[in-house]
Amino acid sequence: MINYLKESTFAVNDVIQKAWSITRKHYFSIATLCFLMFITASASSLMAFFIKDVSKALSIIMVIIFVLLYFTINLSLFKYIFHLMDDEEGDVKIVDTLPTRQQIIRFLVATLYFVACIFGVYLVVILVAFPFIYTGINVAIVKNVAVSVGIIAIFITWLRISFFPFFIIDKNATPFDSIKLSLATTKGNFTKILLLLVVLGGGYLIYLLLNYLQWPLVAFIVNILSSFIIVPLSSVALTVAYRKISSEYKGDEHPDILHNIV
Repeated sequence: MINYLKESTFAVNDVIQKAWSITRKHYFSIATLCFLMFITASASSLMAFFIKDVSKALSIIMVIIFVLLYFTINLSLFKYIFHLMDDEEGDVKIVDTLPTRQQIIRFLVATLYFVACIFGVYLVVILVAFPFIYTGINVAIVKNVAVSVGIIAIFITWLRISFFPFFIIDKNATPFDSIKLSLATTKGNFTKILLLLVVLGGGYLIYLLLNYLQWPLVAFIVNILSSFIIVPLSSVALTVAYRKISSEYKGDEHPDILHNIV
């Protein structure tokens, strides 16, 4: 177990070093795309606030437009990072990394599959816990245990299948295949991905700690640094991690779900 954790730590270090090298060389272009995503999300919230009482139909239309725009920028970011990884010295234009209409549609459909998987896992946990109500165990205890197990199961499921956008952009995979490939390639890499997320989320954890210690000024500075450094670095690091685990994958191009759950 100790050797496995050492190997996982070294793997995470390799991903972080590679991601930092790419981010440092192309910081402004990557940060610009991240900033556009932030502006899009903020603008959609403001727009929804101002027109919510004007017209529900218009509000729904604007939500759809902003969601499509946000996802398009997000996919463009991943596609741009792929180009940088494959040709670091080349001149890559952001406009050339826009996703195709097919990729956007596949991403939206895969997102619905993703949400269905999350709810499906939680539903299974609830169904498994339901018979214990009739065993004489306190209902509150059964409920608390079921909710706790459900949250853990949702987190694990989210982590295992969250790489599906990369397969759509990089391999042009179909929606359901992208979910299955994410599940298959993360098999055996869960600890490495979890450690990577802990490292990348370290800035936010420090921010929460400083807020708890009531050091607002220091917490504000840490939050600013995190927003301008950690967010672009995280996007690159996750893309590098995907490329690493997908290159090491030796399984079927169309894996089944049952053999890759555990």
